[in-house]
Amino acid sequence: MRIEKAKGIETSMVNQTKQALEASLKHLLLQKPLDKITISDLTKDCGISRMAFYYHFKDIYDLVEWSCLEDATRALAGKKTYSTWTEGLLQIFEVVYENKPFIMNAYRCISREQIENFLFQLTSDLIMGVVKEQEQAANTTIPDKDKRFIADFYKYSFVGIMLDWIKQGMKEDYEEIARMIAITLHGEFHQELYKSGGMISFLSFLFFCKLKRDKIGHTI
Repeated sequence: MRIEKAKGIETSMVNQTKQALEASLKHLLLQKPLDKITISDLTKDCGISRMAFYYHFKDIYDLVEWSCLEDATRALAGKKTYSTWTEGLLQIFEVVYENKPFIMNAYRCISREQIENFLFQLTSDLIMGVVKEQEQAANTTIPDKDKRFIADFYKYSFVGIMLDWIKQGMKEDYEEIARMIAITLHGEFHQELYKSGGMISFLSFLFFCKLKRDKIGHTI
């Protein structure tokens, strides 16, 4: 009992330190770009030692990634059902917009691939959870590779839209974007999941391949 309590206290202290570093990072980003912020800046603003920083993170970009995931995870808590996942996507937009200076700095200073990987990681489990729920609701069995295809299709679509929105400076109304995504995808989930054997339409296949090809071309 004492051991479990001690572990709980330790975990709480670790989270408090990480959250304090995240707050300092966001505070400093209001004053200068990410690539001008040093570990010393962070530790001085936060009031901790460099050793404490390196205990939790390997570098500032590691802290950036953790901060993004923490904010997004809180936004998506309990949003992995068909009736709530679009609300989850809207809240991802809200979190990104509320942290605009932080996100725009990260977008300019780290690679597009890192941002894509973060967004892919964020949306993959969310959308796969919805796909599995709808599979059960349809009282059918869909091969795992088809479920993964469906989830990947929507994942690439959403991430591409969000990256374009960020690239344009988040000027477009994100609520309208989320509404259009919801209108487009609500019906599509049913259509794709009710097809015999979970087969995907040829049009969806071509669009998915284009997204993959564009991503590979960008990397090259």
